[in-house]
Amino acid sequence: MGKNTGEGFRRGAVKGRTQFERPDGLYQKRDERTGEFMEVKQTPGPFKGVAKEPDGRDTENS
Repeated sequence: MGKNTGEGFRRGAVKGRTQFERPDGLYQKRDERTGEFMEVKQTPGPFKGVAKEPDGRDTENS
């Protein structure tokens, strides 16, 4: 299980989630199991520890 360290990085990956960059430049999370769209990151850059789509880091529908 991934944990935030409070020092600007996290240990371990976030499982069952992927992220992608939207046309407006913001990143959004997606649940791998249901395909449901989740949070949109309001600050620049991607979410920490979340796999980018597609990258094959997690198993199919993990």
